[in-house]
Amino acid sequence: MNESQRIKRRKFKNSIFHAIIFACTLFGIIVLAILLYSILNKGLRWLSIEFITNFPSRFPKKAGIFPALLGSLWLIVLTAIIAFPIGVGTAIYLEEYAKENRFTEFIKLNIANLAGVPAIIYGMLGLAVFVRALGFGRSILAGALTMSLLILPTIIISSQEALRTVPTSLKQASYALGTTKWQTITGVILPYSIPGILTGTILGISRALGEAAPLIVVGALAYVSFIPATPFDQFTVLPIQIFNWSSMPKREFQNVAAAGIIVLLAILLSVNSIAIILRNKYQIRMKD
Repeated sequence: MNESQRIKRRKFKNSIFHAIIFACTLFGIIVLAILLYSILNKGLRWLSIEFITNFPSRFPKKAGIFPALLGSLWLIVLTAIIAFPIGVGTAIYLEEYAKENRFTEFIKLNIANLAGVPAIIYGMLGLAVFVRALGFGRSILAGALTMSLLILPTIIISSQEALRTVPTSLKQASYALGTTKWQTITGVILPYSIPGILTGTILGISRALGEAAPLIVVGALAYVSFIPATPFDQFTVLPIQIFNWSSMPKREFQNVAAAGIIVLLAILLSVNSIAIILRNKYQIRMKD
């Protein structure tokens, strides 16, 4: 086989690979488009102000999502307050303070492994520790602590990657001015890496917003006829409410569940949009 034939063969293989990955991408987009069309077709007619402000009901036309919406907002705010400082602090310690030894590598390896643990396992851990051992009961706080454990590996790993992108020359220039390690971290490293940290944090929070399995184990309710007022109140969240409607025998509840999915998607897109705006804002500031 001469050189010309080899080049033709490599180009042919490259074309086949390109076609395969394009087909995979197209397949995913088509499936997503079909799902979105089905949800919008069923749910848009049921989406109204009354649907947002009403309580759940056994009558589909009177069913609303208000307690689940407030429960999700309570849960996400508390989860972010708990997980963000712990996750970023852990990443800073591992990257800037921890010595390079086997123990540190062991910690990093286990954090990476925890990111792949099924969500239901975190639910069982939350039930044993937060609900029963610490006595928080089936409350929003127990749910938020459980979801914080779930997303901590994601926040830690993404924050570590963001911290590693800081050029060594920037750190050395800061130390050359006589600053301490803490001043370098707060004045140079964190401002430079904050876009990556925010991106990872929002990805983690978005995952927590859409998870139902851990909260079912912790004890979130399927039907709530009151508004949670404190972190120690019982609660429900949007994914559990949607699951509850989708399992009901009346056909109309399938449409109500689709309307709930639209609300959940709107919240997820809003959270992601805020993250993108913040990331772009800090990236522009660092370029300046």
